[in-house]
Amino acid sequence: MDIDTVATAPAAAAAATKAEQAQQQQQQQQVALNGRVIEVDEPILRPNPDRFVMFPIKYHEIWEMYKKHEASFWTAEEIDLSQDMAHWDNRLNDNERHFIKYVLAFFAASDGIVNENLVQNFSTEVQIPEARSFYGFQMMIENIHSETYSLLIDTYIRDPKERDFLFHAIDNIPCIRRKAEWALRWIDNRDAKFGVRLVAFAAVEGIFFSGSFASIFWLKKRGLMPGLAFSNELICRDEGLHTDFACVLFQHLQNPPPAAVVEQIITEAVSIEQEFLSEALPVSLIGMNAKLMRQYIEFVADRLLVALGQPKKYHSANPFDFMDMISMQGKTNFFEKRVSEYQKAGVMMGTQGNARETVFDLDEDF
Repeated sequence: MDIDTVATAPAAAAAATKAEQAQQQQQQQQVALNGRVIEVDEPILRPNPDRFVMFPIKYHEIWEMYKKHEASFWTAEEIDLSQDMAHWDNRLNDNERHFIKYVLAFFAASDGIVNENLVQNFSTEVQIPEARSFYGFQMMIENIHSETYSLLIDTYIRDPKERDFLFHAIDNIPCIRRKAEWALRWIDNRDAKFGVRLVAFAAVEGIFFSGSFASIFWLKKRGLMPGLAFSNELICRDEGLHTDFACVLFQHLQNPPPAAVVEQIITEAVSIEQEFLSEALPVSLIGMNAKLMRQYIEFVADRLLVALGQPKKYHSANPFDFMDMISMQGKTNFFEKRVSEYQKAGVMMGTQGNARETVFDLDEDF
């Protein structure tokens, strides 16, 4: 090595370091399509040149979540409502009909809100193809949920003006508007990091839906509204999988939000859901115990906290034995063993043994 080479080596190294720093600074200033600054300190959010090709699979547990969702595909046309109108007219009382109307109105709007977040934010922010595959499938199934709830309203409600009122529940019904506004604020929040918003939408799908799901299963226990009950089984299973997926993705964050922030988000969601089902739209209308419903929502929240790697806050037991078979609420894995037995044959054959068990397994001691 000559003297000139030796002399220029430190300068070249310094220049390379400076160039790397400039590149890193430029990356940190990159703005995603949705107007958010890219969080390059998170590997799953970092610009990924391999995102256009699926294989080789790098995140096997995330890929298995996608394959699970793919295996559980269904459509609104498969819901049989032939018996529901007779139940609606002859077996339900006015309070029960009112309760179902408002629950369906909330659900019809909420799936659109979840999809809005996926379209605007998560599906563009997350850069790994395994997660993008899941989000793509989730968007499709949320459309099916929304179609199903709209179909139920269209079937049960004969008055066009009342149907229109329920289809615009976010504008017309204050208790539904409050839940919607809480979710929408996380879509538009440009300051909140991905991990914070991931927890918020896990709360939307894992807590905001939980009490309403339980109330419909209560009607099923009483032998009422079989079409509504079956659609509730399928949608509850899907939303449980969406919540599980959020928890799995949360485990891949290098810089997750502080425990205090996670707890604050969950407790806010619990408070709103408890108020919704004990005061604004009390479950006493359908013969349920409002105090036990509040306890049930706390039980679900504790499960979500544990799945997010946090300690329990409420230490509440499950007061509803009829929910023990449901994937979001019970000990049976509803995906593998469920009343509806709805799973596409063979889809999961190539994924067995690749991933950890479902995050919401209540057989384990917390």
